[in-house]
Amino acid sequence: MALNIRGFAAQSATTPLAPHSFERREPRADDVAIDILYCGVCHSDIHQARDEWGGSRYPMVPGHEIIGRVASVGAEVKGFKAGDLVGVGCMVDSCQHCEACHQGLEQYCVEGMVATYNSVDKKDGLPTFGGYSERIVVNDKFVLRIDPRLDAKAAAPLLCAGITTWSPLKHWNIGPGSKVAVVGLGGLGHMGLKFAKALGAEVTLFTRSPSKEDEARRLGADHVVLSTDEAQMKAVARRFDFILDTVPTRHDLNPYLATLALNGTHCLVGLVEPMDPPVHAANVIFGRRSIAGSLIGGIAETQEMLDFCAEHGIVSDVEMIRIQEINVAYERMLRSDVRYRFVIDLASLRDAA
Repeated sequence: MALNIRGFAAQSATTPLAPHSFERREPRADDVAIDILYCGVCHSDIHQARDEWGGSRYPMVPGHEIIGRVASVGAEVKGFKAGDLVGVGCMVDSCQHCEACHQGLEQYCVEGMVATYNSVDKKDGLPTFGGYSERIVVNDKFVLRIDPRLDAKAAAPLLCAGITTWSPLKHWNIGPGSKVAVVGLGGLGHMGLKFAKALGAEVTLFTRSPSKEDEARRLGADHVVLSTDEAQMKAVARRFDFILDTVPTRHDLNPYLATLALNGTHCLVGLVEPMDPPVHAANVIFGRRSIAGSLIGGIAETQEMLDFCAEHGIVSDVEMIRIQEINVAYERMLRSDVRYRFVIDLASLRDAA
């Protein structure tokens, strides 16, 4: 029997999010039913709710940074039980048999991962709805264990902002001796600073705002470089092994590429639009530099990240909101008026009627 669930949804690209009731599927034998406690608010929620990337399906219940407690499990589920603290990130299924899935990189599934919202369930063809709601039902392979040592509220953004920055740092073997720069100090950037520092790297923040220096150092930066200052940029030419670029809008990569050392990599995790202005090929050729990209992370590496965070006391810096404040939160995010991630307390849904 399907479950009637309360949440908040966008009904179109131009309407604000509002209370909405919808149905979740009856749990299957390999499903975990989760009562949602907290859900982080990602910038991609805004993009998709407003159809800025195209392909949005309505009504849409956003949210893919989910923390909750297990309400029940299907008969075939072995790894979870009622009462467990768990998380759900950006995806809830994949084909499980392609090369990417076999490598634990379900986010690159050849058949396409099933996103937590604005996607279609592979088994029943029904739309997926996200974490701006009171309960979610998820295949057990896509449920993550949350160590009770973590602050559950502040752990929610780890399921997207955290893994999006952790995965490339691990893939490019960042550790002691690495010289890493992070571009942008927002939801992703602040996690990039924390992770790079905890992994043992020497960490620099590139920013356009001189006022962010003290905050950057608090978050783990050893150095801060004003990217609009030609002298400061020239002083770090050919310095960095790896640049983690978290900026979600078009920007000039050329000045940053000049700061990469031999064989250095500039990794994009925020930009999903064409690069503009064009990249000067000489900035890549002279130094055998690379421009790369990375998309969230697989389930195994997400669990690895969560366990690392528990061991090192790492969580996101968050501001708690009630679900009724979500439209105001969206506008504040567009003004960069949040340090550094909004998290919804889903207990506020009781007051949403």
